[in-house]
Amino acid sequence: MALDFMDLLGSMVQGTMSSSPVVSSRMSNAGSGIQDILSSLMGAGQTVTQKVGGDNLAAGGLGALLGTLLGGSKSTTTNALGGSMMGLLGMMAYKALRNSSGSTTMTQTTTYTQPTPQQQASDAEIILTAMIDAAKSDGQVDANEINKIMANLQSSGAGQEGVNYVIKKLQGPMETAKIVAAVKGRPELAAQVYSASLMAIDVDTDAEKKYLAKLAGAMGLNQNVINNIEHLTGAGSQSYVC
Repeated sequence: MALDFMDLLGSMVQGTMSSSPVVSSRMSNAGSGIQDILSSLMGAGQTVTQKVGGDNLAAGGLGALLGTLLGGSKSTTTNALGGSMMGLLGMMAYKALRNSSGSTTMTQTTTYTQPTPQQQASDAEIILTAMIDAAKSDGQVDANEINKIMANLQSSGAGQEGVNYVIKKLQGPMETAKIVAAVKGRPELAAQVYSASLMAIDVDTDAEKKYLAKLAGAMGLNQNVINNIEHLTGAGSQSYVC
């Protein structure tokens, strides 16, 4: 059976939120900010599915994520949470890219198309890879940290196959080249990768800051987009780009 990356992403989100108050706060800040984006989209006469689309948002996937982030139901499945996380990242990317252009309209060239299930799974894998790379970017993922991550994933409902996948990734080399290749020609995915990386860790070491700077530069994100993402995630007071 193929690994369900959406499900594993949901487990990863739950695990990182439960283990880090800073990460939980950042995701809550991002989730709260998305409500304003939704209001702006609706006020401009555009449906969410038309602009950022995806059935995840239209079917309430974003609501499921916001409910979890802001203290709602704990019964949200990891698959729904994974899909909601992708919806949240998509909304953040839209906002960050739109604002970076200097346009004040909602009808500029930054648009999103409905992803296929295969594309969703592929994008979720890249987001997972980015979050895992961020977690090990300070070079301090020792046995105790791996055991902690494993416990968090298992308590979040991840199966053994998913846990093994994450552990193997944590113990392997950085995959910046793979991430950069995946986002080539897709600025919205690059913005999602940076957002997910920023929300996955506390960012309290120079090594982590340098990694984020290197990643953003390699993906071609300009300073305006980076500033917008950091603002959306509540990290606007500290820039990670050198």
